[in-house]
Amino acid sequence: MAGFDPRSQPESPYAWARLAASLALMTISGVGMYAIAVALPAVQAEFGTARSEASLPYAATMIGFGLGGILMGRLSDRFGVMVPVLIGAACLGLGFVAAGASSGLWQFTLAQGLLIGLLGTSSAFAPLVADASMWFTRRRGIAVAICASGNYLAGAVWPPILQHYFDTIGWRAAFTGVGIFCAATMIPLAFALRRKPPVLNVSGEIRAESQKRIDIRPNTLFALLCIAGVACCVAMSMPQVHIVAYCGDLGYAAARGAEMLSLMLGFGIVSRLASGWICDRIGGLRTLLLGSGLQGVALLMFLPFDSLVSLYVVAALFGLFQGGIVPSYAIIVREYFPPREAGARVGTVLMCTLLGMALGGWLTGVIFDLTGSYRAAFLNGIGWNLLNLAIALFLLRRSLANRTLLPA
Repeated sequence: MAGFDPRSQPESPYAWARLAASLALMTISGVGMYAIAVALPAVQAEFGTARSEASLPYAATMIGFGLGGILMGRLSDRFGVMVPVLIGAACLGLGFVAAGASSGLWQFTLAQGLLIGLLGTSSAFAPLVADASMWFTRRRGIAVAICASGNYLAGAVWPPILQHYFDTIGWRAAFTGVGIFCAATMIPLAFALRRKPPVLNVSGEIRAESQKRIDIRPNTLFALLCIAGVACCVAMSMPQVHIVAYCGDLGYAAARGAEMLSLMLGFGIVSRLASGWICDRIGGLRTLLLGSGLQGVALLMFLPFDSLVSLYVVAALFGLFQGGIVPSYAIIVREYFPPREAGARVGTVLMCTLLGMALGGWLTGVIFDLTGSYRAAFLNGIGWNLLNLAIALFLLRRSLANRTLLPA
């Protein structure tokens, strides 16, 4: 057939190679999410601030990441995925160099929020996940799961590397090196994505989809999902953002905390991949309820166990339990809202989860400053997790009640 190009077909070897490039890009760019968590004690000492103030750069990064996803998604829709990734590569490199050269906390926070969060890391999350979905039909679920696991893979790979260089050459030189590395590797990989996605709806693939029903107004359901997204991630952020500092307060080396963060996010990869399989069998609401309940159990386990070995075990369990929570929101939106609304609603709910991470990272620092320990911060996280659990249980009960009222 004239004009036929096997490389432009779904499920082709090129599609898998492109997915590998996307996974690499997300893994590299993910350093923007985790570098500040590892650098938190060093940044606090460098600028002589309280723990709450030292937590502000993380909050700025996550807020920028959430808002940047909307901007980068629109750029991807208009110009193709290569353009936002190239912008992100340049800004991520510039952001780390600027952060490493900052003379005050406000300059460091600005570099983290604008260059690393808003314009950097955000370029390689939502756009790449959307792009992966365009290149697969039969295996679309696993393709998207593989791509979305890149940010957790970044969390498993980057913390020990960063801590090593923080200890040997200092955090400023390490940040500069990371910036150069990001630009040098991401720009060539971006050009691997220059081919346009295949037209997947030639056989009528885009069609009306059946929706589940729930006895709640759509806007009320959506508002509850947004609140649940904030709540679960306030709880989730406490160990992810402060585990390195927490280990230091217990008298353990910062390197041990970095290893725990790496372990936590490594098990999160397993959880994220498994969540797609679970959602296909029990649905999004049950998956959210299961993940929320297990995350609450893991948070409770941080309270009585603070020996080095037990912290490694609890960190691994926390990662294994919480990785599937955030993807479940996308499944719920697809189940209960029309497909034409999915993009905007999924993007908004995921932005709320990032805002929850930002709020939780900062709020934990405030509670530490007020109490002098992380025990009250863990209790605060458990409280937010109970709110998420209550919303998930309420929505599931309303969904089941609606099912019993439907005519046979």
